[in-house]
Amino acid sequence: MQGNSTIRSTLLGAALSAMAVAPAMAQQGGTMSCGADHGPSRLSVAGSGQARVAPDMAVITLGVTTQGDSADAAMSENSTRQNAVIEALTGAGIADAQIQTSGLNLRPVMQYDEGQPPKVTGYEARNMVTIRATDLARLGQVLDAIVGAGANEINGIAFQRQDGDAGLDEARIAAVQDARRKAELLAEAAGAQLGPILSMRESSGGRAPQPMMRMEAAMADSVPVQAGEVELNAEVQIEYALTGDAACDMGRRKARDGRPKARPEREVTPPLPDEGAPAPDEPVAPGIVEPLPEVR
Repeated sequence: MQGNSTIRSTLLGAALSAMAVAPAMAQQGGTMSCGADHGPSRLSVAGSGQARVAPDMAVITLGVTTQGDSADAAMSENSTRQNAVIEALTGAGIADAQIQTSGLNLRPVMQYDEGQPPKVTGYEARNMVTIRATDLARLGQVLDAIVGAGANEINGIAFQRQDGDAGLDEARIAAVQDARRKAELLAEAAGAQLGPILSMRESSGGRAPQPMMRMEAAMADSVPVQAGEVELNAEVQIEYALTGDAACDMGRRKARDGRPKARPEREVTPPLPDEGAPAPDEPVAPGIVEPLPEVR
């Protein structure tokens, strides 16, 4: 009966091996239809999408820079002119909540003469505010008002959408479609079929550089401002599975290049009863202690 025990052990080991291989085959899905001598084939692509929308808000950074013989004189004049600028802004329909101080500086003005130590010749005060203007039709008049009130520095203007998420979602959809188009093209060129998505992530997104204000030297009627369009961008990275014979060939090449190979498939044929197989009422299960008791 020792031969029967050996056969039972062999069958038990083969059954456990098959149980270990089956989950791996199920996880890899269609890629395992090519055989077990290769790894799964994957395709990673990047997609980008854009959406252009009309802006409905302008963000402007402006302020007053003054100089004086003393720090107090420079700051006092600056404060007087900046208050006039803020009054001009509120008078033009800009709410207090839309005005925010973004920079306040006071520094000495230095004079450097050859062979002489540097000396202070005065002081410079700079006060900057950032405003959010939602009435773009009156934006030129607003700029006229602040310059007339004493503003002598405008750093720039950026046009935005207050509800930019809708436009950004449109750009995201376009980015996914762009990635799918590229993946289908590459898979077809390689003779493979595009399988399901394995992973996807958004790599970046946001607003492109905004159009800048165009200002003429002579401010006749009002400052000309071109709002243009706001461009929103999105980018995604998507990894697809590849199926088909070409994908199988790629997987086999990867396996030959030294990457881990899948467990080879093998067919297990149990012995017939007259070849020493166990009787039907003899269970083959883990935990059997050998030698088995003889069947009477």
